[in-house]
Amino acid sequence: MTDASQMANGGSTSPLAIELSAINKSFGDVHANRDVNLKVVSGHIHGIIGENGAGKSTLVSILYGFYAADGGLISVNGQITTIRNSADAIGKGIGMVHQHFMLVPNFTVLENVMLGHEGSLSIEASAQKARNVLNKLSEDFGLTVDSDMIVENLPVGLQQRVEILKALFRGAEILILDEPTGVLTPQETEQLFDILRALREQGVTILLITHKLKEIMAITDDVSVMRDGEMVAHLKTAQTSPAELAELMVGRKVLLEVDHTPAKPGVPVLQAENLCLTTANGIDHLKDISLTLREGEIVGVAGVSGNGQSELLDVLSGITTPTSGSFRVGTNEITTQRPSDPAQLRRLGVAHVPEDRHKCGIILPFSAAESMILGYSGTDEQNQGWWLSPSALEQNCADRMHGFDIRPPLPSLASANFSGGNQQKIVLAREISTQPKLLLVGQPTRGVDIGAIEFIHKQLIALRNEGCAILLVSVELDEIMSLSDRILVMNNGQMVGELAREEADEQQLGLMMAGIGAEDGITTSQMRAGS
Repeated sequence: MTDASQMANGGSTSPLAIELSAINKSFGDVHANRDVNLKVVSGHIHGIIGENGAGKSTLVSILYGFYAADGGLISVNGQITTIRNSADAIGKGIGMVHQHFMLVPNFTVLENVMLGHEGSLSIEASAQKARNVLNKLSEDFGLTVDSDMIVENLPVGLQQRVEILKALFRGAEILILDEPTGVLTPQETEQLFDILRALREQGVTILLITHKLKEIMAITDDVSVMRDGEMVAHLKTAQTSPAELAELMVGRKVLLEVDHTPAKPGVPVLQAENLCLTTANGIDHLKDISLTLREGEIVGVAGVSGNGQSELLDVLSGITTPTSGSFRVGTNEITTQRPSDPAQLRRLGVAHVPEDRHKCGIILPFSAAESMILGYSGTDEQNQGWWLSPSALEQNCADRMHGFDIRPPLPSLASANFSGGNQQKIVLAREISTQPKLLLVGQPTRGVDIGAIEFIHKQLIALRNEGCAILLVSVELDEIMSLSDRILVMNNGQMVGELAREEADEQQLGLMMAGIGAEDGITTSQMRAGS
């Protein structure tokens, strides 16, 4: 593929696939990229990491033609070029696999790959030509997938392969992957890495955007670090460490390991029996879910996104009524016939950190002080007759901002004007400060910077140590394994297994997340061995 790349670029033999020089980009008063320089060696896997808002997504969006830079130069394979749109990028041999796949669900693999690049008035001729190219690409790079399968029927890992095939079909010699492992099991992640290594061996250059330091260390040759819109470091991956990269990202030392002491579980706080949730059109989101959660323990729920974890939190928080089954909070039983709602559950000591903070956690136009009391405005200290006391709201928010290191510490500032990490801290501060008996927490560090992740993890462990029972849902397997005392695994709306913290490993959890377990005749020891 290197020869094809050189021919496409006038015979260029530049050792650099990409060179960005003094790239600048502003959105109003926000300077997203400041004089950014980047050199990506041909045939290397180059990682870019940084906190949210560091400017990395803006940078690759400029490279792929979604944005136009305000200033600076772009060179591709040694030639200065202008990239005005994604068609220009594709024409220069640049492809991109987005975090949220750009596929037509009810089209076949073949139809998705050739869509927009049929190349002939005869669909039949185009399809046969595309099928031949697809077979060759699959063979060369280990990207095996049935070209006649409907995409929506494929598991997530194979859908991602289709995205990679689509880019290669369009002639990509430089491949950008944006957070490619966010929805993959550990096994699918390793399969992806095998594919990326095969692509590298064939001369494809890969630019990997990820927040997962372990993945940077496992797969990249080089890594660049961005902070506050600037490029602050370029390193050989073999010559750095996760701790050094984390410090470069945040600007201070970061504790990467959770200080997890053994739990001391008490009496049951939550007991669910045979919970089911079926939609009006017959889709089963929850199938006979039973679990027990005790005071003073964190129970993690692992699973690939979309396997019922979100619906479980909705039922247990009172947002959704189960179709059948029941759950008990303390001595209070909730059933289909005797439903509850979030307000009633809050009075029973249940706090809820929702998965989507914008949809359910805060109201963006509200001030931080107002978002800080959502759901709790009826407490005595907030009220002044029929009115909320503005001074009490401000003081309440200021106290919690101080305790949870929320920046800037301005109660009157609109919730929308805080960073994602600080918005998450507002939600956590509100829910944790009520001293709940039971905390339901979904994706506690989604879209959160590494420094805020460290803080949030400490808060959850401290709350558990005070006797709170915590049900933790996260797609981040490292987070589940670091924080949980017990781990439940969901697949296709069912609980497919439970492991104690000391028994769990990524290989075993990944197989269970994929629905491979005892029902398939596979023993625990075999799962650990990866057989």
